Amino acid sequence: MSRSPREMAEAQARGRYIILNAVRFSGLALMMFGIAATRNVLPFQLPWAVGAVLAVAGLLEFFFLPRFIARWWKAGDGAGR
Repeated sequence: MSRSPREMAEAQARGRYIILNAVRFSGLALMMFGIAATRNVLPFQLPWAVGAVLAVAGLLEFFFLPRFIARWWKAGDGAGR
């Protein structure tokens, strides 16, 4: 059965919402892993600089990557994607 345009738009919005939250969650996990590496609480040793880079990358991923993805989607919606 064919879905209405409204149902298709809702399904697309739901999928995008899940993707954005997954990106935020992965950024948070990366940041926490980096902090744990800098504090030497992992069962294996990583250099402090690696942990700091991972923490900063996770922080940037959490705050900025969802905005870039949403902006990319908005630009694509107007182009008929």
